[in-house]
Amino acid sequence: MRKAGSIIIWIIVTACVCTLITLPINLQTQLIASVTVVAIMAVIKFMKGEGKWRLVALAFGSSIILRYVFWRTTSTLPPLNQPENFIPGFLLYLAEMYSVMMGALSLFVVAMPLPPRPSRAATETKFPRVDVFVPSYNEDAALLANTLAAAKSMDYPADRVDVWLLDDGSTLQKRNAPNLLEAQAATARHEQLQQLCEELDAHYLTRDRNEHAKAGNLNNGMKASKGELIAVFDADHAPARDFLLETVGYFDDDPRLFLVQTPHFFLNPDPIERNLQTFDKMPSENEMFYGIIQRGLDKWNAAFFCGSAAVLRRTALDETNGFSGISITEDCETAIALHSRGWNSIYVDKPLIAGLQPATFASFIGQRSRWAQGMMQILRFRFPLLKRGLSIPQRLCYMSSTLFWLFPFPRTIFLFAPLFYLFFNLEIFTSSGGEFLAYTLAYMVVNLMMQNYLYGSFRWPWISELYEYVQTVHLLPAVISVILNPRKPTFKVTAKDESISVSRLSEISRPFFVIFAVLLVAFGMAIYRVYAEPYKADVTLVVGGWTLLNLIMAGCALGVVSERGERSSSRRVRVNRRCEFGVDDKWYPASIEDVSVHGARLHVFSKTFDPLEMDARGIIKFRPYSGAQEETLSVAVRNTHGAGDITSIGCLYLPTSALDHRLIADLIFANSDQWTKFQLSRRRNPGLIRGTIWFVGMALYQTSRGLVYLFRSLKSKDQQDQLQPIKVPGE
Repeated sequence: MRKAGSIIIWIIVTACVCTLITLPINLQTQLIASVTVVAIMAVIKFMKGEGKWRLVALAFGSSIILRYVFWRTTSTLPPLNQPENFIPGFLLYLAEMYSVMMGALSLFVVAMPLPPRPSRAATETKFPRVDVFVPSYNEDAALLANTLAAAKSMDYPADRVDVWLLDDGSTLQKRNAPNLLEAQAATARHEQLQQLCEELDAHYLTRDRNEHAKAGNLNNGMKASKGELIAVFDADHAPARDFLLETVGYFDDDPRLFLVQTPHFFLNPDPIERNLQTFDKMPSENEMFYGIIQRGLDKWNAAFFCGSAAVLRRTALDETNGFSGISITEDCETAIALHSRGWNSIYVDKPLIAGLQPATFASFIGQRSRWAQGMMQILRFRFPLLKRGLSIPQRLCYMSSTLFWLFPFPRTIFLFAPLFYLFFNLEIFTSSGGEFLAYTLAYMVVNLMMQNYLYGSFRWPWISELYEYVQTVHLLPAVISVILNPRKPTFKVTAKDESISVSRLSEISRPFFVIFAVLLVAFGMAIYRVYAEPYKADVTLVVGGWTLLNLIMAGCALGVVSERGERSSSRRVRVNRRCEFGVDDKWYPASIEDVSVHGARLHVFSKTFDPLEMDARGIIKFRPYSGAQEETLSVAVRNTHGAGDITSIGCLYLPTSALDHRLIADLIFANSDQWTKFQLSRRRNPGLIRGTIWFVGMALYQTSRGLVYLFRSLKSKDQQDQLQPIKVPGE
């Protein structure tokens, strides 16, 4: 009876909503309604309304969006008998409807996400056996040493955990390669990593052939191990000491739990953050996914495996013959397979690993291309909406995650749509300036306000649009290729341990300058047409404003592809740990200020500290987070700088044993609380108005910086051409 009553109520509500959306009103009334809704949403936001008030604001915003969809569908499409207008106009309409659909799916997923789970570590009494898998392909031994040492140092009974290095870069196939240099390199790597694992008391495992990429490597590890649970860390993802204590206990609570996923925290900025210099000021792009979206997915039992920083149940994986490998995103595909079999997942919103992001823009795009192509493969081969065994909320969640990667298509259309009018005088959007103000502008403002409601301090205004634009240019052909041939993409490892020593333009930057030039000409055309065709000024002003918005975004992208040089060859992590510094049998009180995989910077406190020469040997004495006795780590002095009673010393580690690697890992990775504090320090919401002003200012500066890089590169090229010897015919 209650169920029937609920259905009746929903029918009545739906009928009322449809009536309001389709109610014919004049332009003035629509404008008043739009302004009223924007004002109500602003007041609720100003009053920091949460819970039901948050839903009320989102409902008001949704009403404006649905009004816009109705008006857009019934009143703005060009006539069918004008194909030159209708075809591009309908493509623009489809792009907008895609955006509305993705907005609706986002509302479903994150309107009321689960709050972060309380710590599970305090109640841990049972210690199931865990196999830790570190799959590797071409990573440097020093990087692997840090990850393996951190894994071995986790706060967990040593006899209940086994660490495995799954080396796919030294397979028998590679060691017997026809190319002698490749074979010798693989053999040398094989021997080096075997020795490393022996020193760190980790298991080394490789296989005969490189089949099914990372999924095949993980499945090979499952055959050789027996643990009840499997923890997976990418080669550059080192765990904190409390990783297992914060995760394995959840498997006791639910016998049908197959996955505990934690966020990916990165020590270094991605190329966009580095080139725009926003890493310390603004939340990273991945925080929107791990801070909001994964919690929203978790609410619907749809949090999925992200390839690393996770623990999985072996018996669940046995049901699907291990990790799925049809697509090149084995993580999400594996989660779909297990969710459809009735297994559950949870998401723990606490950074418990620290990793590295791609350093160059080209590597960043390569990584995103793999993600996009893998999700398109899942959409094609698994199609979550019709996947048997998934609940309806799970189907919608997975559709949201996979359909998102179609964004290059609408982004391309939004970028070039104004040009049809400005250059070819095509009318692909039938409306007046007043209608644009009452419907389209209101829709855009409400859309931005709803994004601010949903993601708040996790994503500042216009940043998502910037990330999508800079990816669109190169992701569009990648997505088209996988749609046409879904079995074509192959797994490619993303280069992480890179550095840029000299400032330069990215090798894939040319299309961004071409697009910027075209948009600049288009904006000039808009200004000309306002004066040359005053009878069309209202429409031309709208299109010109649209072009200006695209131009600002394209200008900011010029700064994104202008790679800033880095002085340091490795990423530095700020810490604050007490220690002692020893040199020439004398000990001085000191603090460790920052660390990297290669060295550390100390502040030594002493009035009598003598300057040290380059490469002078010293010792750092500190207490590891394990709470054991103090340990010592040998270092070489690289530079010193005195200021009053404080001497700043840059040191290079001199590891000679497995203990040294564990001490280095302890300095960098052991304390997960420092990562949480760093994230919280960046999470503030500037609001829509201040955020927009900030973005426009940054875009103007980055435009000028990008043009300076371009002129420098052209000048440098001219100088190189002048230095080339002139060839005279006949000589």
